[in-house]
Amino acid sequence: MKRLYRSRTDKKLAGVCGGLATYFNVDPTLIRAGYLLFSVFSAGFPGLLAYIVLYCIMPEEPDAGQPWQQGPPPNDHFT
Repeated sequence: MKRLYRSRTDKKLAGVCGGLATYFNVDPTLIRAGYLLFSVFSAGFPGLLAYIVLYCIMPEEPDAGQPWQQGPPPNDHFT
């Protein structure tokens, strides 16, 4: 089952547009441009409110489990 998440990697502010783009399998730039147009033509406030609501209700994308994200990087310095 496909789930909607805020993106951890493709984000400019909070990852909402990146997450929507991943969910709908479209270019994130199109989602961001659509959001910008929606905000401009709705006098800004509804667009801002929609972004805040989505930020609050969308969970963040789960960690992919890469070793470098599970703790501090290994110390490779030879002394």
